[in-house]
Amino acid sequence: MVIAEPVMQLPRHVAIIMDGNGRWAKRRGLPRIEGHRRGADTVREIVRSSREIGLKALTLYAFSSQNWSRPMAEVHTLMELLRDYLVNERTEILENNIRLTTIGDESRLPDFVHGPLNELKTASAGNTGMILCLALSYGGREAIVDAAKRLAEQVQSGSMRLQDVNLLSFSEALATSMLPELDMVIRTSGEERLSNFLLWESAYAELYFTETLWPEFTRAELQAALQSFQGRERRFGLTSEQVRLRATK
Repeated sequence: MVIAEPVMQLPRHVAIIMDGNGRWAKRRGLPRIEGHRRGADTVREIVRSSREIGLKALTLYAFSSQNWSRPMAEVHTLMELLRDYLVNERTEILENNIRLTTIGDESRLPDFVHGPLNELKTASAGNTGMILCLALSYGGREAIVDAAKRLAEQVQSGSMRLQDVNLLSFSEALATSMLPELDMVIRTSGEERLSNFLLWESAYAELYFTETLWPEFTRAELQAALQSFQGRERRFGLTSEQVRLRATK
Protein backbone atom coordinates (compact mmCIF):
# COMPACT_ATOMS: atom_id res chain seq x y z
CA MET A 1 0.00 0.00 0.00
CA VAL A 2 1.33 3.43 -0.98
CA ILE A 3 0.98 6.05 1.73
CA ALA A 4 0.47 9.53 0.31
CA GLU A 5 2.62 12.28 1.69
CA PRO A 6 0.70 14.87 3.72
CA VAL A 7 -0.22 18.02 1.83
CA MET A 8 1.68 21.00 3.21
CA GLN A 9 -0.43 23.99 4.11
CA LEU A 10 0.03 27.00 1.87
CA PRO A 11 -0.50 30.57 3.00
CA ARG A 12 -3.84 31.80 1.71
CA HIS A 13 -2.66 35.32 1.02
CA VAL A 14 0.92 36.35 0.26
CA ALA A 15 2.02 39.96 -0.13
CA ILE A 16 5.34 40.94 -1.72
CA ILE A 17 7.39 44.11 -1.35
CA MET A 18 9.17 44.08 -4.69
CA ASP A 19 12.44 45.81 -3.86
CA GLY A 20 15.79 46.06 -5.61
CA ASN A 21 15.11 47.07 -9.21
CA GLY A 22 17.34 50.14 -9.00
CA ARG A 23 20.20 48.29 -7.33
CA TRP A 24 19.98 45.50 -9.89
CA ALA A 25 20.42 48.04 -12.67
CA LYS A 26 23.17 49.98 -10.89
CA ARG A 27 25.28 46.86 -10.37
CA ARG A 28 25.20 46.33 -14.12
CA GLY A 29 25.85 49.94 -15.07
CA LEU A 30 22.35 50.32 -16.47
CA PRO A 31 19.77 53.09 -16.04
CA ARG A 32 17.30 52.51 -13.17
CA ILE A 33 14.47 52.10 -15.65
CA GLU A 34 16.10 48.96 -17.02
CA GLY A 35 15.80 47.49 -13.54
CA HIS A 36 12.10 48.34 -13.50
CA ARG A 37 11.63 46.71 -16.90
CA ARG A 38 13.35 43.56 -15.70
CA GLY A 39 11.25 43.72 -12.54
CA ALA A 40 8.09 43.77 -14.66
CA ASP A 41 9.21 40.47 -16.23
CA THR A 42 9.55 39.04 -12.72
CA VAL A 43 6.00 40.13 -11.91
CA ARG A 44 4.73 38.05 -14.82
CA GLU A 45 6.65 34.99 -13.68
CA ILE A 46 5.65 35.25 -10.01
CA VAL A 47 1.96 35.87 -10.76
CA ARG A 48 1.90 32.81 -12.99
CA SER A 49 3.80 30.72 -10.45
CA SER A 50 1.55 31.82 -7.58
CA ARG A 51 -1.54 30.74 -9.49
CA GLU A 52 -0.02 27.40 -10.46
CA ILE A 53 1.14 26.71 -6.90
CA GLY A 54 -2.37 27.38 -5.61
CA LEU A 55 -2.27 30.65 -3.67
CA LYS A 56 -5.70 32.16 -3.06
CA ALA A 57 -4.48 35.77 -3.17
CA LEU A 58 -1.32 37.64 -4.10
CA THR A 59 -0.81 41.33 -3.30
CA LEU A 60 2.07 43.19 -4.94
CA TYR A 61 3.39 46.52 -3.64
CA ALA A 62 3.60 48.08 -7.08
CA PHE A 63 3.72 51.81 -6.25
CA SER A 64 3.60 53.46 -2.85
CA SER A 65 2.13 56.81 -1.81
CA GLN A 66 5.70 57.97 -1.20
CA ASN A 67 6.89 56.90 -4.67
CA TRP A 68 5.23 59.99 -6.16
CA SER A 69 8.22 61.93 -4.77
CA ARG A 70 10.62 60.17 -7.14
CA PRO A 71 11.92 62.01 -10.24
CA MET A 72 9.08 62.81 -12.62
CA ALA A 73 10.64 60.91 -15.51
CA GLU A 74 10.97 57.74 -13.42
CA VAL A 75 7.39 58.00 -12.19
CA HIS A 76 6.11 58.43 -15.74
CA THR A 77 8.03 55.39 -16.94
CA LEU A 78 6.73 53.31 -14.02
CA MET A 79 3.19 54.28 -14.99
CA GLU A 80 3.90 53.29 -18.60
CA LEU A 81 5.18 49.91 -17.44
CA LEU A 82 2.02 49.46 -15.36
CA ARG A 83 -0.16 50.25 -18.37
CA ASP A 84 1.84 47.84 -20.55
CA TYR A 85 1.42 45.09 -17.96
CA LEU A 86 -2.34 45.58 -17.81
CA VAL A 87 -2.62 45.47 -21.60
CA ASN A 88 -0.17 42.64 -22.28
CA GLU A 89 -1.31 40.36 -19.45
CA ARG A 90 -5.04 40.85 -19.99
CA THR A 91 -5.50 37.60 -21.90
CA GLU A 92 -3.54 35.47 -19.43
CA ILE A 93 -5.35 36.96 -16.45
CA LEU A 94 -8.77 36.32 -17.96
CA GLU A 95 -8.01 32.88 -19.40
CA ASN A 96 -6.59 31.71 -16.06
CA ASN A 97 -9.59 32.80 -13.98
CA ILE A 98 -7.61 35.47 -12.07
CA ARG A 99 -9.51 38.37 -10.53
CA LEU A 100 -7.66 41.68 -10.58
CA THR A 101 -8.30 44.21 -7.84
CA THR A 102 -6.42 47.16 -6.37
CA ILE A 103 -5.86 49.08 -3.14
CA GLY A 104 -4.62 52.63 -2.84
CA ASP A 105 -5.49 56.10 -4.08
CA GLU A 106 -6.28 55.43 -7.73
CA SER A 107 -7.33 59.05 -8.28
CA ARG A 108 -3.66 60.00 -8.55
CA LEU A 109 -2.99 57.58 -11.40
CA PRO A 110 -2.73 59.07 -14.92
CA ASP A 111 -5.59 58.65 -17.37
CA PHE A 112 -3.61 56.29 -19.61
CA VAL A 113 -3.49 53.84 -16.68
CA HIS A 114 -7.10 54.32 -15.54
CA GLY A 115 -8.56 53.00 -18.79
CA PRO A 116 -6.91 49.57 -19.01
CA LEU A 117 -6.94 49.18 -15.22
CA ASN A 118 -10.67 49.74 -14.83
CA GLU A 119 -11.44 47.67 -17.92
CA LEU A 120 -9.48 44.66 -16.66
CA LYS A 121 -10.90 44.93 -13.14
CA THR A 122 -14.41 44.90 -14.61
CA ALA A 123 -13.69 42.09 -17.08
CA SER A 124 -12.16 39.87 -14.38
CA ALA A 125 -14.66 40.68 -11.61
CA GLY A 126 -16.50 37.39 -12.02
CA ASN A 127 -13.38 35.22 -11.98
CA THR A 128 -13.18 32.78 -9.10
CA GLY A 129 -9.50 31.76 -9.12
CA MET A 130 -6.57 33.57 -7.54
CA ILE A 131 -7.04 37.22 -6.59
CA LEU A 132 -4.25 39.47 -7.85
CA CYS A 133 -4.23 42.71 -5.86
CA LEU A 134 -2.03 45.58 -7.00
CA ALA A 135 -1.16 48.15 -4.32
CA LEU A 136 -1.06 51.38 -6.34
CA SER A 137 -0.43 54.78 -4.79
CA TYR A 138 -0.83 52.86 -1.55
CA GLY A 139 0.28 53.56 2.00
CA GLY A 140 -0.52 51.53 5.10
CA ARG A 141 -0.86 54.53 7.40
CA GLU A 142 -3.01 56.31 4.84
CA ALA A 143 -5.24 53.23 4.56
CA ILE A 144 -5.73 53.13 8.34
CA VAL A 145 -6.64 56.83 8.42
CA ASP A 146 -9.13 56.33 5.57
CA ALA A 147 -10.78 53.44 7.43
CA ALA A 148 -10.98 55.50 10.62
CA LYS A 149 -12.65 58.33 8.70
CA ARG A 150 -15.23 55.97 7.21
CA LEU A 151 -16.15 54.61 10.61
CA ALA A 152 -16.25 58.09 12.14
CA GLU A 153 -18.62 59.23 9.40
CA GLN A 154 -20.91 56.26 10.06
CA VAL A 155 -20.95 56.99 13.80
CA GLN A 156 -21.58 60.67 13.14
CA SER A 157 -24.46 59.91 10.76
CA GLY A 158 -26.02 57.49 13.23
CA SER A 159 -25.68 54.44 10.97
CA MET A 160 -23.23 52.87 13.43
CA ARG A 161 -22.98 52.93 17.20
CA LEU A 162 -19.67 53.91 18.79
CA GLN A 163 -19.61 50.65 20.77
CA ASP A 164 -19.73 48.74 17.46
CA VAL A 165 -16.35 50.10 16.39
CA ASN A 166 -14.11 47.12 17.06
CA LEU A 167 -11.42 44.98 15.42
CA LEU A 168 -13.90 43.35 13.06
CA SER A 169 -15.66 46.53 11.93
CA PHE A 170 -12.32 48.27 11.47
CA SER A 171 -10.99 45.41 9.33
CA GLU A 172 -14.16 45.54 7.25
CA ALA A 173 -13.64 49.27 6.68
CA LEU A 174 -10.23 48.65 5.11
CA ALA A 175 -9.87 48.30 1.34
CA THR A 176 -8.36 44.85 1.88
CA SER A 177 -11.57 43.48 3.41
CA MET A 178 -12.27 41.55 0.18
CA LEU A 179 -9.01 39.61 0.53
CA PRO A 180 -8.26 36.54 2.67
CA GLU A 181 -6.39 37.10 5.93
CA LEU A 182 -2.78 38.02 5.20
CA ASP A 183 -0.57 35.06 6.07
CA MET A 184 2.84 36.07 4.74
CA VAL A 185 4.84 39.12 3.66
CA ILE A 186 7.91 38.65 1.47
CA ARG A 187 10.46 41.41 0.93
CA THR A 188 13.30 41.15 -1.54
CA SER A 189 16.70 42.91 -1.71
CA GLY A 190 17.83 42.42 1.89
CA GLU A 191 15.85 45.26 3.47
CA GLU A 192 13.99 44.21 6.61
CA ARG A 193 11.09 46.62 7.13
CA LEU A 194 7.49 46.95 6.01
CA SER A 195 7.87 50.43 4.49
CA ASN A 196 4.27 51.47 5.16
CA PHE A 197 2.82 48.33 3.56
CA LEU A 198 -0.28 46.56 4.94
CA LEU A 199 0.49 47.66 8.49
CA TRP A 200 -2.84 46.57 10.00
CA GLU A 201 -3.04 43.39 7.98
CA SER A 202 0.52 42.32 8.86
CA ALA A 203 -0.17 42.06 12.60
CA TYR A 204 0.13 38.25 12.59
CA ALA A 205 1.63 37.66 9.17
CA GLU A 206 4.84 35.70 8.82
CA LEU A 207 7.69 37.88 7.54
CA TYR A 208 10.26 36.55 5.07
CA PHE A 209 13.28 38.55 3.95
CA THR A 210 15.64 37.55 1.18
CA GLU A 211 18.83 39.13 -0.14
CA THR A 212 17.70 38.40 -3.70
CA LEU A 213 16.92 41.52 -5.74
CA TRP A 214 13.43 41.56 -7.23
CA PRO A 215 14.55 41.18 -10.89
CA GLU A 216 16.28 37.93 -9.85
CA PHE A 217 13.40 36.57 -7.74
CA THR A 218 12.30 33.31 -9.36
CA ARG A 219 9.70 30.61 -8.88
CA ALA A 220 12.32 28.66 -6.91
CA GLU A 221 12.79 31.67 -4.60
CA LEU A 222 9.03 31.85 -4.09
CA GLN A 223 8.88 28.16 -3.27
CA ALA A 224 11.71 28.59 -0.75
CA ALA A 225 9.69 31.33 0.97
CA LEU A 226 6.60 29.11 1.06
CA GLN A 227 8.64 26.24 2.52
CA SER A 228 9.81 28.61 5.25
CA PHE A 229 6.18 29.45 6.00
CA GLN A 230 5.28 25.78 6.23
CA GLY A 231 7.99 25.23 8.82
CA ARG A 232 6.78 27.95 11.18
CA GLU A 233 4.49 27.55 14.16
CA ARG A 234 1.75 30.16 14.10
CA ARG A 235 0.59 30.63 17.67
CA PHE A 236 -1.49 33.84 17.56
CA GLY A 237 -0.78 34.49 21.24
CA LEU A 238 -1.26 30.88 22.34
CA THR A 239 1.35 28.51 23.71
CA SER A 240 2.85 25.75 21.59
CA GLU A 241 0.97 23.19 23.66
CA GLN A 242 -2.35 24.92 22.99
CA VAL A 243 -1.62 25.02 19.26
CA ARG A 244 -0.83 21.32 19.19
CA LEU A 245 -3.96 20.51 21.20
CA ARG A 246 -6.16 22.46 18.81
CA ALA A 247 -4.60 20.65 15.85
CA THR A 248 -5.71 17.29 17.28
CA LYS A 249 -9.34 18.32 17.65
